[in-house]
Amino acid sequence: MKHIDLKQIVCDKSYIGKTVDVCGWVRTSRDSKNVAFAELNDGSMLEHVQVVFDKAVFANADELSAMLSLGAALAVTGKVERGMKNESVEILAEKATLLGGSDSTYPLQKKRHTMEFLRTIPHLRVRTNTFNAVFRVRSELSYAIHKFFHENGYYYVHSPIITGSDCEGAGEVFKVTTIGYDPSVKSEDEYNKKDFFGRPAGLTVSGQLEGEVMATALGKIYTFGPTFRAENSNTPRHAAEFWQIEPEVAFADIDDIIGIATDMIKSIIAHLLEHCAAELKFFDERFEPGLIKKLQHVVDSEFARIDYKDAIEVLKKSGKTFVYPVEWGLDLQTEHERYLTDEYFKKPVFVVNYPRAIKSFYMKQNPDGVTVAATDLLVPGVGEIIGCSEREADYDKLLAEIKSRGMKLSDYANYLDLRKFGTVPHSGFGLGLERMMMYVTGMSNIRDTVEFPRTKDELR
Repeated sequence: MKHIDLKQIVCDKSYIGKTVDVCGWVRTSRDSKNVAFAELNDGSMLEHVQVVFDKAVFANADELSAMLSLGAALAVTGKVERGMKNESVEILAEKATLLGGSDSTYPLQKKRHTMEFLRTIPHLRVRTNTFNAVFRVRSELSYAIHKFFHENGYYYVHSPIITGSDCEGAGEVFKVTTIGYDPSVKSEDEYNKKDFFGRPAGLTVSGQLEGEVMATALGKIYTFGPTFRAENSNTPRHAAEFWQIEPEVAFADIDDIIGIATDMIKSIIAHLLEHCAAELKFFDERFEPGLIKKLQHVVDSEFARIDYKDAIEVLKKSGKTFVYPVEWGLDLQTEHERYLTDEYFKKPVFVVNYPRAIKSFYMKQNPDGVTVAATDLLVPGVGEIIGCSEREADYDKLLAEIKSRGMKLSDYANYLDLRKFGTVPHSGFGLGLERMMMYVTGMSNIRDTVEFPRTKDELR
């Protein structure tokens, strides 16, 4: 049906005095003796537009009452007038149609709802101011990421969702099968041979392995799609399904990829500061005071860099009592990451040269034989948002690492081939979209950055 977005009417003051057709949902309403008011929102912006109903025109009380119900969908024809507040506009309704009614059972009434409650109604929570803002930022953030790579000469490639390998080697793969329970199957090998692919298959945990294939021909590529991890972790930072951005760059070492990651983070945050000003102001006021200042600081400042072994010493000398132990050879936990970013550096920091034993098999071994050319980008308030490394380009070293970890060689035959035919230094990283969303919005739980969160025991 023909109508004008409310955002267009608010932003373009030439509409004042003109009659327009608009649509939207009633967010709030109030009634008085001679007039009634409804705050209408069509999703095009955070701000609502007030519609004024003159009861001399809308004389049917029952029809008007239905149109004022919270959650009701309306089509309104009316004249645009200046509002009472500076720069605001309102619409004096001349005609209105109830497109979809809403009754008193509508869950989003005029009270402040908890995030936990809103997670129980994912089909409706996007109609709140908070999630209306969240998902507009998510859309703009996704665009900014594509824009950065496109403008810097990268090719967008699509890695498979169903895969036969576990990129991270951690065994956290969702199995894909067409066979249900079958008591006649005597072994796992027999089961796999009867299945669709004739071998084990799962949902991808990363597009990196396929990304490396593409980078060895196209030079600079990135993937941007859903990834899945069957990790039995019920924390505010983990989800079973999430979107990941994974660039892969040929002829690039660890220092090169750190520079690329820095440029990308600064670019996408600057884009949001310009194009999502109203939403970020909303989050700054209601979820993370100082958010805009924090984001601007990231754009303007140099990122810190520290060697893993030095980070361990900083943590040991911090005087803090951590829940998890701090020792060389152990992975950093969220509490350690938060201390480094929030208290010690007070800005994003790259921790580089992690112990080989706690990182993935594909990472380039440093000359010392015990560390790898890997880095994590840690940011205040969240912890790790980027995992980054130079890839091992030496065939013999990579083969030995796969064997030492008990991984199935046949699953990585093509990957190993890349080291036999024109191997080059190459690097890449993975950025979780939802964790980046947590950082730029101040939302404290990853479940509140994705439309339909998939976590342990949660499938709404």
